[in-house]
Amino acid sequence: MAADAGPRHSVEVDGVEALRLLGSVSLGRIVFTRHALPTIRPVNHVLDDGDIIIRTHEGAALTSHTAQGSHSGVVVAYEADAIDPDTHLGWSVVATGYAHLVTDPDELAHYQAMLHPWANQTMDYAVRIHPDLITGIRLTTAPHPADV
Repeated sequence: MAADAGPRHSVEVDGVEALRLLGSVSLGRIVFTRHALPTIRPVNHVLDDGDIIIRTHEGAALTSHTAQGSHSGVVVAYEADAIDPDTHLGWSVVATGYAHLVTDPDELAHYQAMLHPWANQTMDYAVRIHPDLITGIRLTTAPHPADV
């Protein structure tokens, strides 16, 4: 169990820094709507020219949801973080935007070579998330009242 780490201060980071932080880790959580309710799945990702790429499979809810989406795509959120369990210091980033299935065979092959899923199953699909809104915070130590 972590010791009391003391108070933390939440500091916003700009979109460029948030995207850099997102690119520094490989695991995140995708949030999408399924049967009018929010659904969250842990997935691994890569960044490609500012877009978040994940892989998925034929029977996945996200695959069918994205395939049935409108021309503009399906609204999703993607969250990733790195927060130390002992110190409670770190960061969290949320990217919100539209998700589309990658349909170009060359692009799909590129992402299949670039991104290796952690799940032990065939992942024949890739989803591209183009973030329209990227927010992020850093959790830092809060100044002690005597220091203020």
